[in-house]
Amino acid sequence: MAVHRCLWPALVGLVLVAAAGPPVEGATDAEARASNFIDALAGDAIEALTVSEVPRPERIARFRTLFNDHFAVAAIGKWILGRHWKRASPDEREDYLVLFEDLIVVSYVDRFAEYVGERLNVTRTVAVDSANVTVFSEIMRPTGGPPIRVDWRVGSLDQDLKIVDVVVEGTSMSATLRSDFGSIIRRKGGQVAGLIAEMRDKTQSLRK
Repeated sequence: MAVHRCLWPALVGLVLVAAAGPPVEGATDAEARASNFIDALAGDAIEALTVSEVPRPERIARFRTLFNDHFAVAAIGKWILGRHWKRASPDEREDYLVLFEDLIVVSYVDRFAEYVGERLNVTRTVAVDSANVTVFSEIMRPTGGPPIRVDWRVGSLDQDLKIVDVVVEGTSMSATLRSDFGSIIRRKGGQVAGLIAEMRDKTQSLRK
């Protein structure tokens, strides 16, 4: 399973350890709230995930907490599965969502140290509607290379803000995963069980 090709979870790791800048001036309340939310995410991650002395199981637990606190994990997972969600049995849906979370966490928890030093600059925020805001940002790299444009789609779910997608240089990371997972399902005869089996094998191998 070519999880390493999925840019979306890699950017989760990248920006979780970036140092965010101040909120954009002149933003509406909803826009400022979303900007502050992204800023808080970066701060929380720096404190929790970049200490090298913390044992790997504890870093996994901390990453899992941050991932669930800041991302709409279940909603993202369902959207990525697309039309196959309706075709999946209740047991398959449950297994898939558990494995989706596990796979992201164990695949990228060891990469945080690589990303220390990047800086996330919020450039502007735009309210899409009453429940969704896009936070536009650039990741400034310490090597001096060109900045990476990252747009955060932040939604209000049950009055809590959650990231529902990350768009990197115009490419939706959720859409990338949706394409990858769809390809696996097609190779497995259209069966969600085939995707679940690959996700389980990959997750187990990464835990070793």
